[in-house]
Amino acid sequence: MALGLLKSIRVGLQKGAAGCTALHGVTASCQCRSDAKRPPSPGPQQHHRSRAKRSVSIAPEKVHDKTYLWARYREMKKLVYDLLPPGVCSLLNPATIYANNEISLGDVEIYGFDYDYTLAHYSSFLHTMIFNKAREILLEQYKYPKGIKSYEYIPSFAIRGLHYDVQKSLLMKIDAFHYIQSGTAYRGLQPVSDQEVIEMYGGTQHIPLHQMSDFYGKGPIVKQFMDIFSLPEMTLLSCVNDYFITHNIEFDPVHLFKDVTDSIKDVHVKGMMYQWIEKDMEKYILNGDETYAILNRLANSGKKLFLITNSPFSFVDKGMKHMVGKHWRELFDAVIVQADKPSFFTDRRKPFRRLDESGSLQWDRITSMEKGKIYRQGNLYDFLQLTGWRGPKVLYFGDHLYSDLADLMLRHGWRTGAIVPELHTEIRIINTEQYMHSLTWLQALTGLLERMQVHHDAESKMVLNEWLKERQELRSVTKNLFNPQFGSIFRSYHNPTYFSRRLCRFSDLY
Repeated sequence: MALGLLKSIRVGLQKGAAGCTALHGVTASCQCRSDAKRPPSPGPQQHHRSRAKRSVSIAPEKVHDKTYLWARYREMKKLVYDLLPPGVCSLLNPATIYANNEISLGDVEIYGFDYDYTLAHYSSFLHTMIFNKAREILLEQYKYPKGIKSYEYIPSFAIRGLHYDVQKSLLMKIDAFHYIQSGTAYRGLQPVSDQEVIEMYGGTQHIPLHQMSDFYGKGPIVKQFMDIFSLPEMTLLSCVNDYFITHNIEFDPVHLFKDVTDSIKDVHVKGMMYQWIEKDMEKYILNGDETYAILNRLANSGKKLFLITNSPFSFVDKGMKHMVGKHWRELFDAVIVQADKPSFFTDRRKPFRRLDESGSLQWDRITSMEKGKIYRQGNLYDFLQLTGWRGPKVLYFGDHLYSDLADLMLRHGWRTGAIVPELHTEIRIINTEQYMHSLTWLQALTGLLERMQVHHDAESKMVLNEWLKERQELRSVTKNLFNPQFGSIFRSYHNPTYFSRRLCRFSDLY
């Protein structure tokens, strides 16, 4: 259906200016309008007769360029309206699994999982708690101004995959080609104009990430926020920056960044988050019945299952008992906790240690992975040696593209699956009539601009500028449907996002 719509639009555009296909903003070499068919050239014997006929014929009235452009505009808008009658939406299933790479699930024998935001999904209440506790740590331990307490968590402010320039205190969305998307740079809670951004980066919106950030997006100058737990961190960073800026308080942006990230880290490392979840599983853990159904189906199909998580055993055990039942360990051929990913995948030095039933560390040497037993730390190289689980027969799922998936795909050849909860929400937005109509008309209008830019008279340029303005307004409408500040996590206005590029590179499925 979608392909049919686009094909019809292309046909409609080609009727107006076939052959003029230069990109918008580049003057086309074709200066003709091909909407009127030219008669064939007369043969030698007909030349005199044709010339005689022309001498007495009346020249047709010239169509005014401005009139012609608006006629094409109205024709195309009617075409788009006719192609999208009510009820044409809901083309995409929000529960669909997408593939970046060809994969036969029939060849997969072993399934591995991360825990947080893979097997266990959490409600938005958790992000509010993380934000509030980290804000409290800033006030009490780091002695930040008391006025910061007035800032509350804003669930709709940030999206996953954003970059943060530590030295400039700039939170921004970068596309697959390392350009900042226009209108998506924020200092504090306020947008920074495109012109100011260009001046900040020496006359360009291009960010040389190879100079400013490492492979895992951890800086030192630019950091990328890739996991779902980073949403309260980005919001707290923006709120603290906003307080200092609006109150004209001088600060070192590097110190501010470190203090905020350390405060967020304390919430995780000191076990505060684990305690909140353990006290009220019903409030914080979502979709536990789905986790139970998937694991049982795989196990009953003869697949081997394993779990590798950075979370501690007591926390994982309580969560899995809540979702799957008290015998959850019988489903798994190997369970590894406090694995310290991503170094688990690259560092050979840490050995595995076994935990007893009470969670206490044992001192025996690990020579095999036993079903139902719990292991701590270790490294992937020993894991491969102990299990023999190598190559494409293994499929591992995680939510963090770097910490969970990148090394497994690039270094070890495992199949990988990315858990992207935002996908469900974004597809529901894509299926709305407002988005479908806006996007289809945006594509049609862009096509008109590409083909009609050959008109160079003053009035035509005014028409084209009006179309450009409308095009920008349509871009803003479609962006704001996803998130008013940063838009979709998958696309900038016309390119995939940097997050989307990494998603395609490090995951076979999502």
